This record gives sequence, C-alpha cells and structure tokens, in this order.
Amino acid sequence: MDMQLPSQMPYFCLAKQIMIPIAYIREHRDDVVSRLAVKNLDASSVVDEVLAADAEKRRVQTESEALLAEQNTLAKQIGELFKAGKKAEADDLKNRSAAIKETARTLEEQQAELEGKIQDILLRLPNLPSPQVPHGKTADDNEVVFLDETHKPELSGDALPHWDLAAKYDLIDFELGNKLTGAGFPVYKGQGAKLQRALINFFLDQATHAGYYEVQPPILVNADSGFGTGQLPDKEGQMYHVTGDDLYLIPTAEVPVTNIFRDTILKSDELPVRYTAYTPCFRREAGSYGAHVRGLNRLHQFDKVEIVQVVHPDTSYAVLEEMRNYVVGLLKMLELPFRTLKLCGGDMSFASALTYDMEVWSGAQQRWLEVSSVSNFENFQANRLRLRYREGNNKPALAHTLNGSALALPRIVAAMLENNQGPDGIRIPPVLVPYTGFTHIR
Repeated sequence: MDMQLPSQMPYFCLAKQIMIPIAYIREHRDDVVSRLAVKNLDASSVVDEVLAADAEKRRVQTESEALLAEQNTLAKQIGELFKAGKKAEADDLKNRSAAIKETARTLEEQQAELEGKIQDILLRLPNLPSPQVPHGKTADDNEVVFLDETHKPELSGDALPHWDLAAKYDLIDFELGNKLTGAGFPVYKGQGAKLQRALINFFLDQATHAGYYEVQPPILVNADSGFGTGQLPDKEGQMYHVTGDDLYLIPTAEVPVTNIFRDTILKSDELPVRYTAYTPCFRREAGSYGAHVRGLNRLHQFDKVEIVQVVHPDTSYAVLEEMRNYVVGLLKMLELPFRTLKLCGGDMSFASALTYDMEVWSGAQQRWLEVSSVSNFENFQANRLRLRYREGNNKPALAHTLNGSALALPRIVAAMLENNQGPDGIRIPPVLVPYTGFTHIR
C-alpha cells in the first residue's frame, strides 16, 4: 500500500519548527522527491505545491519589506516638512504613508496565510529515508541481514502455543483482562507476573550496566511531546487520547524520554546522551484482527524497556549499529533464535531514516515475531524538538536521535514459553533465574 500523507492537523506550539527545512527542499527538490518515493510517497506535486507557496511567500515578504523601508523614509520626510512649516505637503505624505500601511497589513496577512499553508504541508511530510533503505512496499520486502538459529527448538507434535501454555500453567488470564478492560489487556498471574517483573529488571540492569541512565517518565504526555517525536500528526489514530485533559497515553517510552531534551542545547562534550526507561505502553492497534494477533502477539497494553540516544550527527549510524548489537546481545542471553531485518521504505515509520527490526522464532506458532525496532531518526525529531548541540563557540546545530526496544516483553514471553516447553514444564533461561527465583514453570 502506498504511503498516504496524514490528514491536516491543528498546529501545536512547536509547529513553527518545520521538519524538512524548506531551504533544503528548495535546493534539493529532485532528491527529496526521489527519497520520499522510497517510502512509497509520490511527493512531486506536494513538493511543487510547497515550493510555489514558498516562492509566493518570499515575494510577498520582499514587497512588504520594501513598503516598510518606504514608510520609514516617508516618516523622516514628514518630520522635516513639518519642521519647515510645509504642512500641506506633510499631510499629503501622511496620506500616502497611511495607504502604504494598509497595503503592508494586507501583505502581512497574506504572508501569514502562506506560512500556515507551508507548515501544514511540511508537518505531514515524513522523514527522508537513508540511502541504505531497501526499496519495497510491505514487510515482505524487508531485507534479512542476520540470522541466528542456534537455539531454534525441535518441539514435539503436541507442542502448545503460548496462549494454551498460559492457561495450562495459570500464567496469563486473557478472559479476565477482557472482563476488566477489554481485549488486548491481559492479567498476569503467579509465575507469569514474576516472569514479567524478572524480564523488566533484567533488561533495566543490562541497560544501566551498558551505560544507559535510568529514568522513570510519565506515561501520559501532551500534544507537544507527541509532535516532537513524530507520533503526531502521523499516529494520532493509534494513540489513546484523554480528551478531558488533552493528553495521550504513550505508545512507547521513546516519547517522554526523547522530549526530556526538547528546547535544549547540549554541549558537544555531553554527547552521546544515553537514557533507558521502563514503561507500560498503550496502542489502540485499530483494525488488527485474525489469528496472528492472538494471545500475546498483539496487545493494547504491554511492558517495554526502551533505550534512547542523542548523538553527534557524525556518529549516529555507528551508534545505530552499536544499539542493534546491544539488542542482539540480549536475545542471545535469553537463548532465543532471532533474525535482524533492515526495513524497506514501505514498512518504515513516519519519523525514521533507517530501522532494524529484531524478530524471534516462535516454535509452536512456527513464525517470526517482532520484538524490537532500533531506529536512527537523524535530525528529524531534533528539528521538531529544537534539540541542538554546540561545539565551542560555534552556532548550535541539530543533534541526531535514536531509540530502540530493549526489549518489548509480550512476544519475548510468547517465544520463551513456546520454545522452552517440555515434559518437566517450561525452562527459564539461566540469566533470568536470579530474577525469577525458579528454574522452571510448573
């Protein structure tokens, strides 16, 4: 499916900081169009529309500035004529000045209208994909860049999917969650609840050991925060909106954590900034149905540990590989078979320049489940956030931002339950035993 522009949005207070700078579009029109085509967006007419509006705005601005200069000149002349006692001539110039002022006011209104039109278009244009991004329209076109099947299980023919295992061992109650809230809001019980807590603490300990600074952010954010990281205006239909307070339940800790640095100028020697956070996450997942969303495969509320970095632009792609390898290390410690995908243009998010997905093998379902996305947003989010860094006495420049799931719990749990089932129960990976206090689920 070809990418569609998000619908027109009201402006948030941050909206004057445009996403793809108009100067870049003006100077690299064909490059912008061709790169957005990788995200399956035919942007030629949209780009031409915004460039035409920009040209008209600059023409109006030039005319307005000329009128202002003329008005300043007339003010001086009027003053000199009054001093010379030439009131009639001064009055003529005053009338002319008043007419210029009225014309200037009209031009100012035209300029504001054109600026609004430009902003509305630019707010709805996604980030430009990296040249590394594969062409493609759907997840089927993603590129497998690494495969590790070391721990791929050989299960018996009567192996159970995780939702049946959850019922057998009384780990997760999907029906109770449906009673309390609705579908997609499970209740974890007994060893299932302890396993959740164990994974969260394990992931946080690993992140802090790797040098990430732990924070515990709010799980409700305002519209400016959603705008800053690119969830708005792209994903408003997928977010839970608390209408009475105009707040949003976060879809990921990326949103509040990255917004910590909104309107911030960092010193270059403070980079990289590395934060981690555990939060529950909330996603409406509107339109999701079918066998592939059963059990833990797709939830409206789930737990996740996130890692976020703010870095110098020169290092962001090296940091992306570092973050990818970090997530891979977690999967290896959990003894899960996995593969790494480089997402094609049609499967990328609105804000991403390049994304890797990590998927684990679900033995009983016989399918790959996504458990992590690691993305480089280059300066797209930083531009929306006004997140900059300064080197010495130089003018502040936009930083680059990255984030990754490290890790999302539901499908990790699904794969662990399915892959480790046996006659003695479900084996717990050794690295988790100090956190769970038990070696098997029985």
